[in-house]
Amino acid sequence: MSKIGRKPIDISGVTVDVKGQEVHFKGPKSSGTYFLPEILTATIEGDALALTPSKDASLKKREINREWGMHRALLSNEIIGSRKEFEKLVEIVGLGYKANVSGNKIVFTLGYSHKIDFDVPKGVTITVDKSGQKLTATSASRELLGQVCSDICALRRPEPYKGTGVKLSTEHIVRKAAKGK
Repeated sequence: MSKIGRKPIDISGVTVDVKGQEVHFKGPKSSGTYFLPEILTATIEGDALALTPSKDASLKKREINREWGMHRALLSNEIIGSRKEFEKLVEIVGLGYKANVSGNKIVFTLGYSHKIDFDVPKGVTITVDKSGQKLTATSASRELLGQVCSDICALRRPEPYKGTGVKLSTEHIVRKAAKGK
């Protein structure tokens, strides 16, 4: 059984204010409000924010632990993102495959008969190196960053024989052997 919910959240460098079920946070990169469910309460203890289940919770212990751990992780990601932005690296592999930034759009050349325009949502910053094959995406929202990187990778998934396509830098492509004689 996971004990993630019991871990306190470090709030150094971020201004946090608890008003009932609302946790207001403001850091150098972003600010926002996180709404806790009725079964959890938040308290500030020095440089840490602790979540505890409320006494009148009518759920089973296992269900409380699920909610507790999930909301602790989501709130922790929001607070960490307001202090320091998250970053993911995307690689484009293939001859002639590349990306160009123009305004708030990225134009991909991925071996199709046409170019693909990708609108970058507000809150995400994407930079492309001079070769056009390494993208760096940064955002204060971990959820939004993961979704954008997933959408970019879905434009052309890597194929198993040559490994050409778009992938995250942490992703490993299982290669298949070519047909033998």
